[in-house]
Amino acid sequence: MGDDSDWMKLPVDQKCEHKVWKARLNGYEEALKLFQRIDDKSPEWAKYQGIIKKFVTDSNSVAQLKGLEAVLAYVENAHVASRTVGEVLSGVVCKVFNQPKARAKELASDICLMYIEIEKADIVQEELIKGLENKNPKVVVACVETIRRTLCEFGSKTVTLKPIVKVLPKLFESREKAVRDEAKLLAVEVYRWIRDSLRPSLQNINSVQLKELEEEWVKVPSSAPRQSRFLRSQQDLRAKFEEQQAVAGSDGDCEDVADSAPQVDPYELQDPVEILSKLPKDFYVKIEAKKWQERKEALEALAMLAKHPKLDNGDYGDLVRALKRVIGKDTNVILVSLAAKCLAGLAFGLRKNFGTYAGNVVPTILDKFKEKKPAVVQSLQEAIDAVFLTTTLQNLSEDMLAVMDNKNPSIKQQASLFLTRCIHLSTPSTLPKSLLKPLCAALLKQVNDPAPEVRDAAIKALGTAMKVAGEKAVNPFLADLDKLKVDKIKEIASNVELAGGKKGGGAEKGKPVPKAQPQSEAPAKPAGPPKNAPVYKDVGVAKKGKPGAEGGAGAKSKKPAVTKEIVETELSVEVCDELAAAVLPASCVEMLDSSNWKERLASMEEFYQVAEQMDISAMPCQALLRMLAKKPGWKETNFQVMQLKLQVVAVVAQRGRFSKTSASVVLDALVEKMGDVKCGGKAKDALTAIGEACSLSWIAEQVVSLAFAQKNPKNQAEALNWLANAMKEFGFTGINVKAFINHVKTALGASNPAIRAAAISLLGVMYLYMGASLRMFFEDEKAALLAQIDAEFEKMQGQTPPAPTRGSIKRTGGQEEGEEAKEEGGAGDIMDLLPRTDISDKITEDMVSKVGDKNWTIRKEGLNEVAAVLSEAKFIKPSVGDLPITLKGRLSDSNKILVQQTLSIMQQMATAMGPALKQHVKTLGIPVITVLGDIKNTVRAAAMATLNSWVEQTGMKEWLEGEELSEELKRENPFLRQEVLGWLAVHLPTMRSVPSDLMLCVPPLFGCLEDRNVDVRKRAQDVLPIFMMHLGFDKMNKATGKLKSASKDQVVAMLDKARDAMPAKSAGPAKAAPTKPVSSVHPAKALAALSKTQAPIEEYAVADSKKAKPGALPAKGKAAAGKKPLGKGKEEEDKSGPIFTMVPNGKDLRVKDEKSLKTLKWNFGSPRDEYVEQLKVQMAPCVAKWLQEELFHHDFQHHIKAINSMIECLEEEHEATVACLDLVLKWYTLRFFDTNTSVLMKALEYLKLLFLSLSKHNYHLSEQEANSFIPYLVLKVGESKDVVRKDVRAIMGMLCKVYPASRMFPFLMEGTKSKNSKQRAECLEELGCLIGFYGMSVCQPTAAKSLKEIAVHIGDRDTSVRNTALNTVVTVYNVCGEQVYKLIGHLSEKDMSMLEERIKRSAKTPASTAPTHKQGEEKALPTHPNASLQPKPSNRAQPPIKLSQIRLNALVQSQQAEPSHVCPVGEFHLDLDLLEQLESDQTSVVLPDLVKHKLGDLLDPVIIPEPKLRPVPTHFDELYAGPSSTINLVISQVASGDINTSMQALAQIDEVLRQESIAEVMVGHTDQFLIATSLQLRLAHSTHMADTRLPREDIFKLYSCAIGNMLTLFGVARLAREASMGVLKDLVQGLVTVLLDPRIEESQEGQQLIRSVNMLLRRLFEASDQTNILSALLVLLQDSLLSSADSPKFSELIMKCLWRMIKFLPETISSLTLDKILLDVHNFMKLFPKDRLRQLKTDMPHRTLQTLLHTLCRLAGPTILDHLSLIENKSESELEAHLKRVVKSAKTDRETAHTVPKSKDAEVLGEIFKKISSKENSEEGVSKLWEFKQRHPEVDLASHLKKLPQTFQTFVEHSLNKLCTEGGDKARTPYPTTGVGLDPTPGRDELRPSVYQERLKILRQLHGLENNNKPQQREGEDERTGLLSKPPVAPSMDVLQSKMSQILHNRQSQDQRRPQSPARPADSGSTGNLADLMKRLQKIKGNQQ
Repeated sequence: MGDDSDWMKLPVDQKCEHKVWKARLNGYEEALKLFQRIDDKSPEWAKYQGIIKKFVTDSNSVAQLKGLEAVLAYVENAHVASRTVGEVLSGVVCKVFNQPKARAKELASDICLMYIEIEKADIVQEELIKGLENKNPKVVVACVETIRRTLCEFGSKTVTLKPIVKVLPKLFESREKAVRDEAKLLAVEVYRWIRDSLRPSLQNINSVQLKELEEEWVKVPSSAPRQSRFLRSQQDLRAKFEEQQAVAGSDGDCEDVADSAPQVDPYELQDPVEILSKLPKDFYVKIEAKKWQERKEALEALAMLAKHPKLDNGDYGDLVRALKRVIGKDTNVILVSLAAKCLAGLAFGLRKNFGTYAGNVVPTILDKFKEKKPAVVQSLQEAIDAVFLTTTLQNLSEDMLAVMDNKNPSIKQQASLFLTRCIHLSTPSTLPKSLLKPLCAALLKQVNDPAPEVRDAAIKALGTAMKVAGEKAVNPFLADLDKLKVDKIKEIASNVELAGGKKGGGAEKGKPVPKAQPQSEAPAKPAGPPKNAPVYKDVGVAKKGKPGAEGGAGAKSKKPAVTKEIVETELSVEVCDELAAAVLPASCVEMLDSSNWKERLASMEEFYQVAEQMDISAMPCQALLRMLAKKPGWKETNFQVMQLKLQVVAVVAQRGRFSKTSASVVLDALVEKMGDVKCGGKAKDALTAIGEACSLSWIAEQVVSLAFAQKNPKNQAEALNWLANAMKEFGFTGINVKAFINHVKTALGASNPAIRAAAISLLGVMYLYMGASLRMFFEDEKAALLAQIDAEFEKMQGQTPPAPTRGSIKRTGGQEEGEEAKEEGGAGDIMDLLPRTDISDKITEDMVSKVGDKNWTIRKEGLNEVAAVLSEAKFIKPSVGDLPITLKGRLSDSNKILVQQTLSIMQQMATAMGPALKQHVKTLGIPVITVLGDIKNTVRAAAMATLNSWVEQTGMKEWLEGEELSEELKRENPFLRQEVLGWLAVHLPTMRSVPSDLMLCVPPLFGCLEDRNVDVRKRAQDVLPIFMMHLGFDKMNKATGKLKSASKDQVVAMLDKARDAMPAKSAGPAKAAPTKPVSSVHPAKALAALSKTQAPIEEYAVADSKKAKPGALPAKGKAAAGKKPLGKGKEEEDKSGPIFTMVPNGKDLRVKDEKSLKTLKWNFGSPRDEYVEQLKVQMAPCVAKWLQEELFHHDFQHHIKAINSMIECLEEEHEATVACLDLVLKWYTLRFFDTNTSVLMKALEYLKLLFLSLSKHNYHLSEQEANSFIPYLVLKVGESKDVVRKDVRAIMGMLCKVYPASRMFPFLMEGTKSKNSKQRAECLEELGCLIGFYGMSVCQPTAAKSLKEIAVHIGDRDTSVRNTALNTVVTVYNVCGEQVYKLIGHLSEKDMSMLEERIKRSAKTPASTAPTHKQGEEKALPTHPNASLQPKPSNRAQPPIKLSQIRLNALVQSQQAEPSHVCPVGEFHLDLDLLEQLESDQTSVVLPDLVKHKLGDLLDPVIIPEPKLRPVPTHFDELYAGPSSTINLVISQVASGDINTSMQALAQIDEVLRQESIAEVMVGHTDQFLIATSLQLRLAHSTHMADTRLPREDIFKLYSCAIGNMLTLFGVARLAREASMGVLKDLVQGLVTVLLDPRIEESQEGQQLIRSVNMLLRRLFEASDQTNILSALLVLLQDSLLSSADSPKFSELIMKCLWRMIKFLPETISSLTLDKILLDVHNFMKLFPKDRLRQLKTDMPHRTLQTLLHTLCRLAGPTILDHLSLIENKSESELEAHLKRVVKSAKTDRETAHTVPKSKDAEVLGEIFKKISSKENSEEGVSKLWEFKQRHPEVDLASHLKKLPQTFQTFVEHSLNKLCTEGGDKARTPYPTTGVGLDPTPGRDELRPSVYQERLKILRQLHGLENNNKPQQREGEDERTGLLSKPPVAPSMDVLQSKMSQILHNRQSQDQRRPQSPARPADSGSTGNLADLMKRLQKIKGNQQ
């Protein structure tokens, strides 16, 4: 009972895992109750996800039974159940199906069915079929029984039959009777669903078993089976089924809801057989032999092979041609009959793949019908019928029409009968009027033929055509036929039974019947092999060895091979030995298997030489490769021998007639060697050579399959890497994309990071060829993985795939093949590979009725539901139920909003369905063309966009077939005709060939040439040459014969004109490549002429509405006059609301459309109509209707009104204006092209106000807004009118406030290339102003390139351009001095003399610093190309530059006008007078540096230089008129590329920070300041230190200023805590980089700098937010370990910082956000799992992480497990498992931690303490203790020291502190240290007098007051300290002394108030020490005086 009570208290999930079976049983029972009670979305389910498999595999049978019940409830109710299917079912199969208890098996079976119900049928079926291979017959029987049950209940739609049928024959061969009996029951069940389609697959089983099956099959009811159980997604179907069953009570009424089993084609159940290689070697010789017996032997051999029901695709061209010769020319009728049967067998076996040969053999067979022997005729009939099933009637129509006029009546009769059978298998859609007309005309001739058999056959054909196409379609052709014959035709039509057994002419018109062999007996049904002719279905043929491969493989296989593939039979070992012995030396063969590796090496060298020199024709490739496998073969241990073997493989593949058979011999071995370090490269070379010989598509598939069949991750990664490289070398042609994507997905899920990296790299290469559509395959991957894939794709963006260097170059016509393949399909093959959803079940009757409802709101609701279904499905199958017919009705909806919504849904449908959309073109696509005639241009634009999206998927061919397009063009609607003709003008030129039905569009096109509307006529004239390009001049000229004489003359003249302008026929594919879809170009073009034609169109509409007579067109004036009053009323009505409307994400969508080329990019020389119309369409939803009319009115007065309205609403509608700012700016660019000055001036007025407002609201222009506006503003800067130029310049100045000046620079540079001299001059002047104001960093892309382009204009012909160019270069000279000559490059002597003269004349001295008025947004980046440009001093005098100086002053004044953005000019300027006074004062100050530090700095361990450049102003408050903007400006200057500018900015910041009263203004700016400082540190490290021209003293001053500022900032608690994690990370990284810089370490000044950095780091760790700094250190450690660029010392330093943080965790744990810290640790462990950490060179990272976690666990206790909330899937995290282990052992750990330290550490410390206690080794002992503490920060020294005497403890602590203070250099020798973590008790030791003594000692040494310093060193020391100090400022020792006195007084008062603590004996002497310090300072003062 005691034991029971233990587990009874456990939670349910822990009981389920308990060791005691009773506990588990109890747990399962409670779990069962829990599962039946809790909600399906409850988080409780996740607890059991990882342990649910244990329920099934329980070793105790009683508990297992209860566990199975619980699992069943779990699967039924849990939302996460689908994730457990694989592991649970593997347990069910292995551990439950072998149980003796029937109840257990029943529950297991129920679990399988329940998984199917929750949509996991494929995995269930896969696991059950795996179970069939189990050795235990009980398991096999249970699996078969479960499969039968799943099929019986769920039906063949849910359960895939092909794998089941495939395993049935094997089950019938089982030794166990129980298995055979169960297989028999399964076969009967399969037969119930697919009937006779099962027979071919079971023909080879035992005859007795087959007979028994036949008997059982007879008993199967004839009624169609229905599923009795439904998936979760089919529950609505189930409800309807049950409802109808209850109401109707009969099966017949339920057919609509529960569909009967789908017809299964036996062809789909078969595996393809490759027969070409199995043909006799002498087949082609025998087939042409003179003896008929030899020819017969060859044909009989072929006939045996052709009996296979499914043949593998290949090059059958030679074989078909041979059979064609026999049929056409052989005189032996037996052979003709046999050849026909062979041809029929090939056609049946290849199906659609035989279609390419159909056109070659049909004329021959038709011609051979002259034979009269019935046996021959029957064979020919069977052959031609089989051939027809592989092609279409359209393709064969010309051949049939050709033989209709043959004189031989037998040929005519058989041709008519064949046509009858073809029509019988056709549908109305495949028998269009265009095809029916010529066929009926030919048959009508035969109706009157003298031969009765010909007449009867023709009448039969016409009757069948009437039945299929309907009387309405055929009757017009029978008008001239006598009534008797017509009645006979109708009688035959009434008796014809179509496919499916339905009667009634034209009944199936709306529902196309698939091309299928009818199941009922059809006339002249082929009786040849196979006996049971399958119902035909177009199926992609799988490749050899890949039964499941579809899609990509099938698509690629359509391309005919240019070079004949080498076919080789597999040779036996004996034959290979003989062949190899014949070509290889005997010694070579003998030594191949020698035990001595040197002999094997010699043998292989000889082998290699022979292979290199061997004749190609004599090389037995297969035999040579098999010789390489001789013992030891591919297990060769010597790498030299192995390398030679691999080289031999490559040579044989390159030089021999290499086949796939030969390749198969070595492939496995090559893949095994890919991961070998020494042989991997050779193995890859061999594979590449085989790829050239056998095609990359085949070899790649084999290699990847073999690699992933192995367990070696190295091989898998290398296989993917090889494939990525091979794709670049061979190109992408023929690659089986689908197969590779599956392998890539497997690789992405691998645990090995190398495999994942290789997979992502391969995806990057595939992206080059497939584009963005590749990403669609990986949408379901995890977000982190998807981010890595996206990053790889981003790298590849913009790159073009490299030209193939292998494989395809050797094959001629490779490019042509690719183009042909593209032409065949509308969209790329990639779309066929996407997994698609069948949404036909979701298109419910309720939804359809809603869409067709009378109420428009309900119709809208229905359309919303349709859109939601399409969005959810993403990619859909073409079966969409009644959706096309439903949507077609909405295209003619009276509500135009619903029409547009329908068009939007159709665009969505096009994307979702892909190329399969073709079948809906006639039903739903053509009606879209009708919408193009709508009067509203927005509707027309939407219709055109829809049309283009459809064409992108389907190609143009489908749209041109039939007469629908011509019927649309016949409509006399000018809108429709314009749009359609414009659409054809875009798409027809891209087509290589067009259907013959395009000829039907010619008469309507001629009508358009004479249309009343001028734009229709223009469009027709434009498209006329394109029609002629495809149809030819003669055909079109002939078509004019039906025109009236007056019209004919005009049209013929236009044809002659078009003939001269006819373009060359396109050699490209039938549609644009996927990367440039047609839709990306056309929507704007579709609207191009609307602007021009608006008035005529309106007139036409008015005339039409008034029912005017045809041809009567009202005058423009009338139309306008008639509209005026109406327009006025509307205007007054609509002006009440806001003028701009905010469209959510509208701007982002427009940017996205422009990037994806769906809209025209705003880039033109002068605005064309299509741009205006596009802008009009885009502005429609954003702008009030009345304003839109004003904006796009033809009268300029309306434009002025519109601008006035916009000015009035600018402030109150600011947000809305910003939301459509891109459109507003585009509209104003159009006004720049207006000639009316009033509009232009008003536009410029608005722009000035607009940019002022934007500046006030801190708005920054986006790239798209700037690119669409600034170039056109630059055009206006060259305007002839001064008033315009003045306003443009003002706008330019304002632009710099909302857009970076560096980005403006390239636009102005582009403006200097203009032909307008005024524009060039103004742009050059603007460039000079920008450089003068912002410095050289503004020059883009580089200063050198920009200056060279500017200097070119010095030689310009125009005087003003020359002057402005010279002035601009002089401005540059003022900024960077003599360096300007280097930047401008080579100038002619004349230009150079002009420049030098101008520089001499200028009186201004070149500034030593860059201007300080820089905008806050101009941040100097450390890697900027101009960052290293430094000013050079010059003695040349320069006069002020008048023009640019005036502009500069104006710009400064404009900056002053906005204090919120720019600092006033007077602020922060250097006092030049004071500087000159300081320079002239030569008085030497001996020790000024002590004054430059506040007294508080003496409390710090080292001297911190004060980075002040000037005294604090007396009226400091005046500086802060606008504190925020001022701080922003100064901070931006901190990151300046100029050292002096940066130092001055740092000094100003320091002034703020040191004054407590105003330090608060820095709140909110901490991150900004630290970022700028980090950038400056990085700039100093990477640029300044590398620049030999810069004095090192300046750089060290910069370092000191930056570090001093940060020390001050981190001394302000509030500011220190503001620093964010990312900023701290960058800052620590920069500081550690400084510590590790050898250039700093080597210099004398560097030592003091390093100490300052140490000090800063320590303060940073103490003062900043503890969570942020700990996170930053963890991320830094992670990055440093990942990066190969970082040195190991960097990682060590970061770890030391972490140790320091760990040390003080007990004090800081309360302030930590543990959730965030643990998330960072989790991410670290995710990137560096335990195994990877152990692979690192040092174990320190692992130990650091363990220490951190152990400390956190120790401090937080078990509650730490509650802080994992931020981690997704924490159960999968390695961190949670680790924490659980630590928490579990925490209790014992704590006990041992407080009692006895670890024995090993105790021993080491004992030895160290002994050394310390001895006088001789005391120093060595302290050093060793120091090293021990550094290496083992987790060891608590306090616990060890407590045991020792107090004096010893004090000595050790003092020694360690001393070592900490002055041992920086020594400590950094083995381990560079930051000084952090060295002082174990910083808070306690800060105030010890010994510390002050050490600091004073350092101060004395620095200032030369130590006695041991040599006199000659004083000067150097002074220089060094001066370097690290502030710039010269008047000293004040009195201030220092008074400050010291104040501190002394405070310290004494504190000592009096505070009782002495026994723990701090040293404090008693603090007062005395301070007094001593005061005396020393007095002495210093005396020395100074």
